[in-house]
Amino acid sequence: MAAAAAAISLLRSPPLLQPTRRRPAPPACTHSERGVSFDPGSAFYRSDSAAGRDLAVLAATLNRRRGRADPSAPFLCLDAMCGCGVRALRYLAQAGADFVWANDASEALRPVILANLSRFEWGSPAAEAGRRRWVVSHNDATRLLAERYLRREYFDVIDVDSFGGDAAYVRAAFLALKIGGLLYLTSTDWRSARGYGSRSSLSSYGAYVRPMPYANEVGLRMVIGGAAREASLLGFHITPVFSYFAYHGPIYRVMVQLRNGKDDGTSNYGFICHCKSCGQSQTFGFDELGQISCGCTDRTDADSITVVGPLWTGPLHDAAFLTEMLSLANEWGWACTIENGVTLEKLLGMMIEESDPRLPPGYIRIDEISRRAKVNSPPLGTLINSLRKEGFSACRSHIGANIIKTNCPIASCINVARDIRNIR
Repeated sequence: MAAAAAAISLLRSPPLLQPTRRRPAPPACTHSERGVSFDPGSAFYRSDSAAGRDLAVLAATLNRRRGRADPSAPFLCLDAMCGCGVRALRYLAQAGADFVWANDASEALRPVILANLSRFEWGSPAAEAGRRRWVVSHNDATRLLAERYLRREYFDVIDVDSFGGDAAYVRAAFLALKIGGLLYLTSTDWRSARGYGSRSSLSSYGAYVRPMPYANEVGLRMVIGGAAREASLLGFHITPVFSYFAYHGPIYRVMVQLRNGKDDGTSNYGFICHCKSCGQSQTFGFDELGQISCGCTDRTDADSITVVGPLWTGPLHDAAFLTEMLSLANEWGWACTIENGVTLEKLLGMMIEESDPRLPPGYIRIDEISRRAKVNSPPLGTLINSLRKEGFSACRSHIGANIIKTNCPIASCINVARDIRNIR
């Protein structure tokens, strides 16, 4: 009851949301995403990141429709580092949010954010009545989230589009998130993900990361693992909804759903081992730390083995949730249109295939298989179909063009590649 009362008071609380005099019409827009017009002004904005915002809007809409304990409660979103306000605007205009809190530490962006959010309510009944469905603030993200928690103001979606790898806000974000709510995390710290900033990954995400042949997936697992650790400390657990890597930046974006109670804490949280000598990867739990090895170590030295972790070792996505997101994208006419080089139907389709629980962490580059097999690279589709015929799980990865995810041992992949080329 207290949380529900706080949610209602949030929509009415003075002085930020007092009825205000109608604003003049905003200036002409310069950009548009899925029909939502805005002006980025002087804020940092990348049109290449629109696909990540599309995914967020789809997930938030589904969470509003069917993922809440009290569907009648106001649907509240908080954009903790909103930039020009385009994400906050899209949560209002497309995800059906009843209220959005748009925050950015830079007060210089206030005119830009106000102008963009005012586009949503210009001429609407709410604006005519003097009611607002959004508020703009300029606070440190961690402080803002902590204050919302102390005021018992909980949100259904919290989006933190941060720069770099600082994850200090994650615990405060979970505290301000409703059970069943969605937290959208971001990292642009490619050095930590690729093993060149191990101290940074350890301090931010609790994982010691070293260079791996599938570094971009390790980056996603590093972010999820850090979130899982923080949730566990608070007595919760998380489920990844989707994990999205984009080369521009590069950017690691992860949407997780907060669940009540702790799980066993270790089944999807552990270590990944890769052997440079044979190319095989394995996962190990905390109870196996003294047993990390590779079957080929009798003919290689210990330096051939690279271990990273602890991090998330479970599925990167929720297949059922992604299937509903694809259905909604089709319903809205988003699925088959190309926006900034990304087709949602293709992207979500690959993510759904990646969700197979039989698939272990990591991926294999086709040129790595062909190098070890000493043959020309087999066609990607042919290799995947051949592996499936052998009873293995195999699919493409959204992370790159010439890589596959499979539970087939690398030695068997080599034999299949040779069979395709009629070498054996």
